[in-house]
Amino acid sequence: MTETQPSQPLFDPFAPGFTDDPYPQYAAVRAGAPVYQHAMGFWMITRYQEVSWLLRSSGLSVEDRNLADSPLQQLREAVYGDQADQLVNGLSMLDRDPPDHTRLRKLVSKAFTPRAIQSLRPRITELVDGMLDAMAAAGRVDLVDALAFPLPFAVIAEMLGTPPADHERIRELSGTVVRSLEPVADPELAAAIMAASDELAGIGAEMVAWKRDNPADDLLTALIHAEDGGDVLDDDELVAQILLLYIAGHETTVNLIAGGTLALLRHPDQLTRLREDPGLVANAVEELLRYDSPVQASRRITLEPITLRDIKIPAGAFVMASLGSANRDQDFWGPDADELRLDRENARQHVSFGGGPHHCLGASLARLEACIAFERVTARFPGLALDGDVVWNGRINLRGPEHLPVAVN
Repeated sequence: MTETQPSQPLFDPFAPGFTDDPYPQYAAVRAGAPVYQHAMGFWMITRYQEVSWLLRSSGLSVEDRNLADSPLQQLREAVYGDQADQLVNGLSMLDRDPPDHTRLRKLVSKAFTPRAIQSLRPRITELVDGMLDAMAAAGRVDLVDALAFPLPFAVIAEMLGTPPADHERIRELSGTVVRSLEPVADPELAAAIMAASDELAGIGAEMVAWKRDNPADDLLTALIHAEDGGDVLDDDELVAQILLLYIAGHETTVNLIAGGTLALLRHPDQLTRLREDPGLVANAVEELLRYDSPVQASRRITLEPITLRDIKIPAGAFVMASLGSANRDQDFWGPDADELRLDRENARQHVSFGGGPHHCLGASLARLEACIAFERVTARFPGLALDGDVVWNGRINLRGPEHLPVAVN
């Protein structure tokens, strides 16, 4: 028996309040049409079982050249014009299929081995403690500006070994570029995305040129000299990987630290439990990742027709795997899926880091940064409390608090 598609759209990411709390819409789509075709032509998958399968399937693509014509594709061409393929993320491993993806990931992954990441623990702890000292002196801070943004940004910048840079400008530019990961209907926003992409590419090229003259024991030098069977990164690929690492290295973890802190403050019983049992922090991070995913969706493109829940999705279709929805699917997580429970035994089975060939390369780094941050914050500030209104960043995909005012004394 084939599920029928609803006559009224179930999913409207532009609806007022969606980016503040998308979960009621996700629940409606899961209940009404878990394999859902939007009027714009893209497909949305919301149940855990299908999302997990989609992420791990090797028979799907991430390259836009495999998209069939659709209203979504027509909209993209209308707002971006012939510049759509010039975005900085087009050459990154995130947007490439094998064998290109395999080659790029292999060259980058050596810096993200478990041993390499664990060696960063002392430095990350030092950075966190320094930021907490500043927070204690201030008494009241925006947690995003005081900790959630500068920590992962500093860590990835040190790993890469980049020259001193205008962090605020890079933050502003990357915040604009990541809007390309969601539907864009406004030509002015599309133009801003393209301009930010061009400026970031220029910054990346300057970093590469500087590093060629100033090699050191760091990731950027390693990427410049990386070779696999005679294969090396060309300059465009090199810039794309650097910018991917820069953007992914902080845009996602800032959401985890800020969103996770907010979740704890809104669930004081769980915050108290973490304070009383610091050994719970690793599992707590997994549950916070599940409860409010820093990345809300991942996309795949079908290369041939696939059938999910008796519904046939044609070849060339843009399929959005809703990570945020899958992480709240009661069929998998049980009736308390919408609740925060730091001791949830299977919390690590969340899909917030994706899965399969494109599983997040920096997952272990994000986990380490978050574990240290939550452990030190909860121990240092027993009176941590919200101190004003939370402002969300307005993004559909890389969703998180833009401002999180807290009192620490």
